[in-house]
Amino acid sequence: MSKEKKYCIGCGVLLQDENMTMEGYTASIENDICARCFRMKNYGEYQIVTKSNEDYIKILQSVGKTNDLVLYIVDLLNLDRDLKYIRNYISNKVLLVLSKRDVLPKSVKDEKLIEYFKNLDLDYQDVVVVSPNKNYNIDNLLLMIKKYKTSKNVYVVGHTNVGKSTLINKLMKNYSENECELTISPLPSTTLNKISIKLNDDLVLIDTPGLIDRGNIVNYVEPSLLKKINPKKEIKPKTYQIKKGQCLVIGDFVRIDYVEGERNSFTVFMSNDIKVQRYNMYRQNKLKDLFPNEMDVLYHEDIVVNGLGFVKVVEKAKVTVYADKNVEIYTRRSLI
Repeated sequence: MSKEKKYCIGCGVLLQDENMTMEGYTASIENDICARCFRMKNYGEYQIVTKSNEDYIKILQSVGKTNDLVLYIVDLLNLDRDLKYIRNYISNKVLLVLSKRDVLPKSVKDEKLIEYFKNLDLDYQDVVVVSPNKNYNIDNLLLMIKKYKTSKNVYVVGHTNVGKSTLINKLMKNYSENECELTISPLPSTTLNKISIKLNDDLVLIDTPGLIDRGNIVNYVEPSLLKKINPKKEIKPKTYQIKKGQCLVIGDFVRIDYVEGERNSFTVFMSNDIKVQRYNMYRQNKLKDLFPNEMDVLYHEDIVVNGLGFVKVVEKAKVTVYADKNVEIYTRRSLI
């Protein structure tokens, strides 16, 4: 008689008790959680699992075959470059959820953030700003879910590490008697399969694995540095008046050389744990062995370092940004 399939309540992977080296291993199939999630939850031991986006796109396509409401979660500090990307796979009603509000300075008004996204002409039903860590605006999010949902099922999608599981855990804690808790960690690909969580008789939240962003810096740093990169409290922006011939060295991750332009203002929006230093670029060779990205920055644009944050630049500038060759660097209209 074949065993009944059972899935980890932490990450959604199929549980098995036969091979310790394979995902989903548990010492006893009677357990509800895999060994990987158990070690992360109880000991903070993070184990990387590499998945291809083909697996996740298939899941996204299966969501697109339903008529259910979709919550598209994005990280305000590390926005997806293409916010229309998921429309390649789904035509469902979508609620855009701007998460990790607590990381941006309190001086930034929610109304300004919402206006920024509404001006992007995105195909979403509505936009809401939340912070699961601070329990901020979660009541309003639930009201919006009730307003736009088309059935009991509501899917939660987005890239890895944007806070999907954290948000679901907060909704469960606030509004449900269900004590199930999803596994969260600073690593990409913590959730490995779809996980259905019953909030109440009228609402089932379905967590999905995050799409992997190959240009994100978290894929190319040591796991021990992830907590340093991912801020857990409000960022204190660092502003520098920069002249031609000067540079900013941002931790051991990024260097920005100011190659051409008038005196300018650069404001760094990144974790407070990352040290920023200003130098004469001709006298400092630190990080110049990294890949050079030559860029023209227009008025009031951000230089985005995927996964690390962004640098707001006020005036036009020609810069060279040094970073790992695999990390995506680009400009956009200033968020703040």
